[in-house]
Amino acid sequence: PLAHAPALRTQIPFRRFASDSKETKHVWSQEWDKLSFGATPPWKHNDYEMKKVMFVEVGMGCDQHGNRVEIGATKAAVRACRNAIEFNSIPCMGEIVPGGRPNMKIKIRLGVPPEVLEKCQIDLGAVCAVFPYGKILPIDVVVGGLTWKSGRIVDALGDQEDMSVIVVACITVGY
Repeated sequence: PLAHAPALRTQIPFRRFASDSKETKHVWSQEWDKLSFGATPPWKHNDYEMKKVMFVEVGMGCDQHGNRVEIGATKAAVRACRNAIEFNSIPCMGEIVPGGRPNMKIKIRLGVPPEVLEKCQIDLGAVCAVFPYGKILPIDVVVGGLTWKSGRIVDALGDQEDMSVIVVACITVGY
């Protein structure tokens, strides 16, 4: 099993979002929806042990605009996960993982700036929707990433302040 340093963990300041309910379904695209693609989020299974790590991917996502109170770091977190996996193709995963792609395990660790964690939320359903198959293990949200002042507030984009956010994602895949 994978272990993470407890000192790096934070109290995760997000509430259960609509994505956790039965009414809302997050899918990455219409094509994925037609093909019934989509990883199983951690609140819909209890198979949390990863015995073999196959590879680790790292990505970065940036969000420069929007209402942080409403969208928090979600857009940056989704972009970081996409960045981590988007240039990889491992066609034999379905043959290597016992039971095929549905049994592939995905561990997501997000580095989010502390000032964002203090006041913002992350929609974990939107983060899980990035992955086309597998079982997502409980998501770690730790202190990391970066913020900076963009020097510009664009009302038309929903900006409430000029804070820009970078989230870093580490995606561990195995079974």
